[in-house]
Amino acid sequence: MACNNCSTGTTDGVPKGCGNKGSCGTGSCNKLTVFDWLSNMTLPQGQEPFDCVEIRFKNGRKEFFRNPEKLTLAMGDIVATEASPGHDVGVVSLSGELVKIQMKKKNVSVNDELPKIYRKASQKDIDIWSEARNKEENVRMRAREIAISLNLEMKISDVEFQGDGSKATFYYTASDRVDFRQLIKDFAREFSIRIEMKQVGFRQEASRLGGIGSCGRELCCSTWLTDFRSVNTSAARYQQLSLNPQKLAGQCGKLKCCLNYELDTYLDALKDFPDLDTKLYTEKGNAHCQKVDIFKELMWFSYESQPAHWHVLSVADVKDILSKNKQKIKITAIEDFVVEATKEAEKNFQNVVGQDSLTRFDQKPKKKNNKNKKRRKSTNFKNGPKKE
Repeated sequence: MACNNCSTGTTDGVPKGCGNKGSCGTGSCNKLTVFDWLSNMTLPQGQEPFDCVEIRFKNGRKEFFRNPEKLTLAMGDIVATEASPGHDVGVVSLSGELVKIQMKKKNVSVNDELPKIYRKASQKDIDIWSEARNKEENVRMRAREIAISLNLEMKISDVEFQGDGSKATFYYTASDRVDFRQLIKDFAREFSIRIEMKQVGFRQEASRLGGIGSCGRELCCSTWLTDFRSVNTSAARYQQLSLNPQKLAGQCGKLKCCLNYELDTYLDALKDFPDLDTKLYTEKGNAHCQKVDIFKELMWFSYESQPAHWHVLSVADVKDILSKNKQKIKITAIEDFVVEATKEAEKNFQNVVGQDSLTRFDQKPKKKNNKNKKRRKSTNFKNGPKKE
């Protein structure tokens, strides 16, 4: 589980997880992990290290900072950074030459003005940071209550305190525009801190909160995926998937991003297939395509008069029939081109699932020994009632 997902129930403001508190060699357990493959390499003589550093904050939020003091920083170091107002506290996720690649990927110029790193965090900074992190869960629940009392159509999904505890950012999702002017006043009066509201999309919300997908693994958006591309239902149609919205939608309520992963492979394979709307003209009647198996290169056809009876044809035979139809030649029947179904290998074992009782290992209740009671009763009747 990612540090993000196992962070509930902590006592010191940082996730428990495996015990490394998110400062291990890969830059957190599994939350947008980074591997510094240049960490063991030395720079050429006379070349100074790159003065920009990537800092990780709560729930995978990462930003770039300048290192004007030339501090020796390594992955996992806790630092105090410039913020507005005050300062923030984060963990170094990447340093050195690899930061240039990340900045180029994020379209950040090396010459841009970036905030600064003040110092390595002292124990006092870490204590204040941990104390602020401990407040986040209670503040989030109270903020939701205030939003509900004002009848605002919004969902406050996460709260992030600044490292010095002077400011809190409330992340929310809403389908329509929300007037939260009164909400900010109530928040400032309730929590006595500076308030910042930030709207995020439904996919960004899922990536921040994390979770387990229907595949049994952690969400891609909360572990490694940062490029949210649009997903259409045509991706499911090309892959011959059932258009069931409950199965195609992720935890964010949108179509799953993984529908795009294998789409290009299916599109390349479909180039060898004829149009699925084409008809096969035979003397027995016209036949329509009902189903295709892309990777086995098989197509199922049925006559218009017999839609329930399907016949399996190979793609090569279908192309041959279509070429004859273009020459206005009708074949006798598609049964002449049917591919023989492959027989399944005989199983040498028996499936005994469900045949055994679920309570077969339970201990049977022991029978009580009533023989002694019967003997006592019989002796009492023989002796008769006691005389006073």
